[in-house]
Amino acid sequence: MVPELREMVKGLSDEILTLAGNEVRVLYEERAQGLAEKTGADLGEIYRVALMNDIIPYRYIRNGGIISCKDQLRLAESTVAVVVIDIDKFDESNLNRQALCTTPGLGKPKALEAAQKIWEINPAVEVLAHETRLTSANAESLLGGAEVVVDALDSVPDRFVIERAAKQLGIPMVHAGIAGFEGQLMTIYPEDPGLVLVYGDPAEWNKARRTPEMVLGVPAVTAALVATLQAMEVLKILLGKGEPMRNRLLRTDLETGEFHQVMFA
Repeated sequence: MVPELREMVKGLSDEILTLAGNEVRVLYEERAQGLAEKTGADLGEIYRVALMNDIIPYRYIRNGGIISCKDQLRLAESTVAVVVIDIDKFDESNLNRQALCTTPGLGKPKALEAAQKIWEINPAVEVLAHETRLTSANAESLLGGAEVVVDALDSVPDRFVIERAAKQLGIPMVHAGIAGFEGQLMTIYPEDPGLVLVYGDPAEWNKARRTPEMVLGVPAVTAALVATLQAMEVLKILLGKGEPMRNRLLRTDLETGEFHQVMFA
């Protein structure tokens, strides 16, 4: 860390009183952006310097109390692979259920549009988009460098592909699937049996079949809930908080409001 940058960040920070009554030092986005332009540092680096010095970027102020500066720094320094490594383009059917799809983005590559939308939400996050299909041949190279892999796919054979790659790389994978108003979630570490517990023999899924997603659809409410549960699993893994859903499958039915766990021996 450049000492001058640290002093600049400190000089631009303010002390405020949070809603919980705690005094904290914060760095407002406008000042951070101005400092990035002045020094040539990227916004992510500015935020990391702030967090190293117990200064909270103001955009994260409502995380306080449950996610510390140290935790936030850990997240800022982490790399997560979200596998919608996708060659598709957005179409109208995506508008209802894919949060990063917008009307102006119709017809544009999903991966590139998603990266742009994430940058618009938080320009301190570095996004590397792969506009290619993930295969057994390229999975390890595409996922290399990640600390966690998130399964956001709708193909069971492809899920087995990324599971094999994650195990080879020695990193956990957060699996989820949805069909209609039902969803499921499981976190798989390299030494765990994993998807075979849920789907059985991978070879059986290479045969053409109608999947539950095709029959029941993928409503936005189910996708949003299960994606949130996946994000929480990633936080557990990266921050060492709570108990990841290992060797157990969390299933939810939004129509009945029920959650239950399937425990595997």
